[in-house]
Amino acid sequence: MILDYIIIGIYSIALLVILLYSLAQLQLVLNYKKAKQQVSKNPIEPQEWPKVTIQLPLYNEKYVVKRLLDNISKLEYPSSQLEIQVLDDSTDESKAYTKKLTEDLIQRGINAKYIHRTNRIDFKAGALREGLDEAEGEFIAVFDADFLPQPNWLKQTIPHFNTPHIGVVQTRWGHVNRDYSLLTKIQAFALDFHFLVEQVGRKYGGHFINFNGTAGIWRKSCILDAGNWQGDTLTEDLDLSYRAQLRGWTFTYLKDVVTPAELPVVLSAARSQQFRWNKGAAENFKKNFSEIWCSKDLKPLSKLHSFFHLLNSSMFLLILTVAILSIPILYIKFQQESWDIIFYILAAMGSSTFIFMYGYWTSYKEIHKGGLVSFFKFIGLFITFFSIAMGLSVHNSLAILEGHFNKKSAFIRTPKFDISSNTDTWKDKTYINKKLSILNGVELLLFCYFIYGLYSAYLTQDFGLVIFHLMLTFGFGFISFKTLFPNH
Repeated sequence: MILDYIIIGIYSIALLVILLYSLAQLQLVLNYKKAKQQVSKNPIEPQEWPKVTIQLPLYNEKYVVKRLLDNISKLEYPSSQLEIQVLDDSTDESKAYTKKLTEDLIQRGINAKYIHRTNRIDFKAGALREGLDEAEGEFIAVFDADFLPQPNWLKQTIPHFNTPHIGVVQTRWGHVNRDYSLLTKIQAFALDFHFLVEQVGRKYGGHFINFNGTAGIWRKSCILDAGNWQGDTLTEDLDLSYRAQLRGWTFTYLKDVVTPAELPVVLSAARSQQFRWNKGAAENFKKNFSEIWCSKDLKPLSKLHSFFHLLNSSMFLLILTVAILSIPILYIKFQQESWDIIFYILAAMGSSTFIFMYGYWTSYKEIHKGGLVSFFKFIGLFITFFSIAMGLSVHNSLAILEGHFNKKSAFIRTPKFDISSNTDTWKDKTYINKKLSILNGVELLLFCYFIYGLYSAYLTQDFGLVIFHLMLTFGFGFISFKTLFPNH
């Protein structure tokens, strides 16, 4: 009986926090809808274009570096006002190749510099910081190796620095291989919600938003004033964003300027990206939230949104808790018939799923348009996305715990393979991690565990959680299959 109380208590708290988080997300959706009704005016182009430095942080990117440099060299901007820094931390054969490509740009009269570090201190943050020491530009644009800005990208962004307190202009990510596979479709599905709804909703509400590590441009003085790039978290972009906004700088977000990029096509690459993002967010909560909470200049609502923003990755830990406890809950419900009111309340807390569904439908409709057919496609994709996200919850929960308990780890970059069409050439390329871990065994065990959950519905004749357990079974089954057979 005591164990039943403990299980229900933990289960209830997890569901309640998820519900509160979903309500915060709902407010961002409503903010997004209000922002759409506003008529925005394009800022006036400056009479003299300012000096801009483009930083390209690289690490072992032999498959995409040529595409990147070819694309960057086509940016439309006065050549006398443009500098390109190739910040190459590579340790493989791509180093010589990248250096040769940079020299080719220099021979074409482009102001490009190749900077190679003999160490990887602070990883990407360290490379950006070292490049900043030599940067000629008043503004610093950053592009990761797989990003492909349009030729007029600088002329679309620079005019938005029309007041001196604007520190960053961030653009929306696009996806060159959105429809390549189920894995890329669900990644695009999740990122679209962040870049359309969350970023716009936070900006409209006057809350903190974040530079997304790439496809954005900083005022150099903002970086320096906020304490420069620091490598004590795995998400140096989120860290500097919060430190800059705490110093009073404002960020501008351009949802209509889309910068295409390549989504990871292999699960191990997506895992490493998710691990870095989730652990880094937890590290940033530890590092920055106390200052946010104590700030007298921030509205209580902005503090609340910052709380959920920095802890959004921690929802994976709560979802995993709810998932694991859902089967014992099934048997407790079967044995404790007098507790019906408790289970009605718990079922009502599950309404958070419909709030999330409304939010993701909002972003999906923006890109794919509305209509009945589109809605049914959305339902299928939403269920698939939620299932696979839950399948990743063990891996992501480990990242979150490491972040909260201050366990340091290396910055594992996400390998890219120059994929923009339905091709399988990446399967023979290097940079693919095929190692198995104990964590993969845990995921396989949970796949079996949730099959047992489906059987438990038959034993108890209670089918209230059968859809949830079906989703969990599919999610952990998909993750296990893709881990064991990465080329399928």
